[in-house]
Amino acid sequence: MPARAYWQGQIRLALVSIPVQVFTATKAAARISFNQIHKPSGKRIRYEKVVPGVGAVDADDIVKGYEVEKGKYVLIDDAEIDDVKLEAKHTIDLVQFVDEDEIDPIYFEKPYFVAPDEDEVASEAYVVLRDALKATKKIGLGQLVARGQGSIVALRAAGKGLMIETLRYADEVQNAEQYFSAVPGAKPERELLSLATELIQRKVAPFNPKAFKDQYEVALRELIDAKMEHRAPQAIEEPELGAKVINLMEALKRSVKSGGSSSTGKRAAAAAAPQPTKKGKAAKTAKAKAPAKGRRAA
Repeated sequence: MPARAYWQGQIRLALVSIPVQVFTATKAAARISFNQIHKPSGKRIRYEKVVPGVGAVDADDIVKGYEVEKGKYVLIDDAEIDDVKLEAKHTIDLVQFVDEDEIDPIYFEKPYFVAPDEDEVASEAYVVLRDALKATKKIGLGQLVARGQGSIVALRAAGKGLMIETLRYADEVQNAEQYFSAVPGAKPERELLSLATELIQRKVAPFNPKAFKDQYEVALRELIDAKMEHRAPQAIEEPELGAKVINLMEALKRSVKSGGSSSTGKRAAAAAAPQPTKKGKAAKTAKAKAPAKGRRAA
């Protein structure tokens, strides 16, 4: 197979089990993405996970929290979440069949290709099920458990093979009535309906997905290419991960504690610099250099 299977198991119809492999039917488009750059310095911006009053924190110290009321959380760690994940089940039991057009498209979530296992008997049963679905114009419903989570799936015939599509649960779909309540109930005039119907018929054509382009992506690419024609790409300095970030408030507090000058501007400038500890000429020299060092650190 050209790709790694998302799921392997059996489709079961009554006493018949068909070994299959399930593959993702879609792929992410190669979309343009941007990084954030600090324009004055030309450096790339990085983000750290921080706690107010604590600073940057280690990933091992982070747990998940579910807010039960404003400001109050139930804390849950990853091990506890793993304990409630569904046990992998390698069988999709077809428990119901419905007409092909009975399921509202809003419930369909993600499509997958279903291929027969490399076995002659399995392939024969696979073809029988495919043709039976075509003949009856039905879709089979069942449940699939993968990666600890369960999904409703709809099995349908698709050309030479079979496909399943995961379905949204009922509580994941909004009630349309609340959005369509202002739509008038009266029927339109016959002449207006006739004109609209004629316009639609003029534009009827076979569906060809390649005929449609993401115009926003095309425009972005043209903008980038045009900029590159007139100016070479700018070199951006990549910050080291874990680089020390100076917090202005902390710098001011340290400056006050270390007995800095009464001038607010000098405190901020000297916050990151070491304070002089020697007397005499060496101390005066260190004190004179401190503001310059503070400005560079800030």
